[in-house]
Amino acid sequence: MDDLGDVIVVGAGPVGFLTALGLARRGIRVTLLEAEAGINNAPRAAIYFPTTLEIIDRLGLLADAEAIGLPSTRFSMRFPDTGEVILSDLRNTTPPGSTYDHNLHLGQHILAGLVSQHLGRLPNAQVLWRHRVVGVSQDGKGVILGVETPEGPRELHADWVIGTDGARSAVRSLLGLPFEGHTWPERFVATNVEFDFEKYGFELANMIPDPVHWAVVARLGRENLWRVTYGEDSELAEEDVYARIPEHYAAIFPAKDPYRIVAASPYRVQERCAPTFRVARVLLAGDAAHACNPCGGLGLTTGVIDADALIAVMSAVIEGRADESVLDFYAGERRRVFHDVTSPLATNFKRMLSEKDPAKRKEDRDGFRANAAHPDNSPAATTLSKLIFGNPMPV
Repeated sequence: MDDLGDVIVVGAGPVGFLTALGLARRGIRVTLLEAEAGINNAPRAAIYFPTTLEIIDRLGLLADAEAIGLPSTRFSMRFPDTGEVILSDLRNTTPPGSTYDHNLHLGQHILAGLVSQHLGRLPNAQVLWRHRVVGVSQDGKGVILGVETPEGPRELHADWVIGTDGARSAVRSLLGLPFEGHTWPERFVATNVEFDFEKYGFELANMIPDPVHWAVVARLGRENLWRVTYGEDSELAEEDVYARIPEHYAAIFPAKDPYRIVAASPYRVQERCAPTFRVARVLLAGDAAHACNPCGGLGLTTGVIDADALIAVMSAVIEGRADESVLDFYAGERRRVFHDVTSPLATNFKRMLSEKDPAKRKEDRDGFRANAAHPDNSPAATTLSKLIFGNPMPV
């Protein structure tokens, strides 16, 4: 059995990489395991809000992220049934003098690659690719992971294990924890496409509410590559999902100009949460702990906040500055935030995007217009930010 030291993090997505980097920067020995051969570059989250940028800054990543990402402040709601476009500006929701007064457009695989570079410079951190966790056991002093590798099975030991291995988490499953909640009936399709949306007045981030052809359209970064996400019939075979992309694009795109699809990824959307985020010496974070629909971009945001909170409490326990009760606080508080804040907000965003009731669509539209016209929404935005962060960790 190989003793890998203080912490093993399972899952090399953004949450796993950020957690590993934060712990390693404090001198803790960290090993990051990933079942795949490299970073997953399938279309996923791509916009980082000020709350996320604050955490990225604390981890010493903001300057590098800003150098390769695309900043934005403007957002539009585009209503096909009336032709109205309602613009809003993030600077109206930011307290004066705030360092974090914009969003940053950056594919999550690019962020993971950036964090990987920083992690690779630390002598107390390592990443092991093609290491699939197939067993978890605990003896009160540490955790033993059974792992499949190209060279054969291994047993790895560490004092603590953190599962950040996504909504299909092997760690959560091996702990015997259910994933409570529901799967949304429709399938989402995330596509990356080259098309000049800005030529037709689109902002860098846009929502298109429509009962049939709703969509989220956002530029991915500095190159002219856009994420277009929409809903599809869940009963369709996967090959039919791909075949129907042009039909959806015809309803969403502002013109019939040529386009080039770079990537497409159909996926089922979960609204689920584990009953606990801690089982003795194993903890969960990000989508392994909770998953919500991506409307509003709250899933990745909440996962990054999980990482920030977990870095604080785990390092305090390992360094002897706090007892293990702070881990229970993390588990309880981050679960509360998901149920009380993240999931309800994401669910309402999804409802607004695909609302079928004309009266409710008008009510939503009037609400967006009133908020966009307000000269200063910073108090409400600050309150929302505090709700998503939750109560501070007691360390």
